[in-house]
Amino acid sequence: MNTKDSVNFMDAAGGGLQAGHSVADSFDPKGVFKVVCHAADGSIRWEIDFPNLVVTVGKNDLLNQYFLGSSYTAAHFVGLKAAGTIAAGDTMSSHAGWTEITDYSNGTRPAFTADVPSAGSTSNSASPAVFNINGTATVAGCFITTNSTKGGTTGTLFSATDFAVARSVLNGDTLTVTYTISC
Repeated sequence: MNTKDSVNFMDAAGGGLQAGHSVADSFDPKGVFKVVCHAADGSIRWEIDFPNLVVTVGKNDLLNQYFLGSSYTAAHFVGLKAAGTIAAGDTMSSHAGWTEITDYSNGTRPAFTADVPSAGSTSNSASPAVFNINGTATVAGCFITTNSTKGGTTGTLFSATDFAVARSVLNGDTLTVTYTISC
């Protein structure tokens, strides 16, 4: 009887190279409006948090001022919008899908005064925009612009939002709007 033992040894090594691999970061500014409606007696009538659309002209302005601007001074203001749908191509002079609500006693649109940015985000939580309502209206969203003129159509529209459900305001109500933007 013939017995044969055999032992096989195998050694293997592998490696790879991934060409074109890079670490990418997405820079897509996004914002959220928080609106609180207080009745004349101070009670909360309603509140809403809703994300916004940073329109194309707003993104271009952000990039232009940051990368090309040399003496840019930021001045932004908060507005209230009526029913109608926002679109990426909207500007202050051309937003056929919606109109602005001006039923508030403030002489101009309230300023958006940004807090010091942290962790890629800033807001106006230290100084929210306040609207003293002096009529009856239906608020369907908010917007940020560089124009302080109530009802004005010049300046740069930065962003706008459409609430899922429009909300009514009454004479004597106060709307407090906080806007947070993150990149």
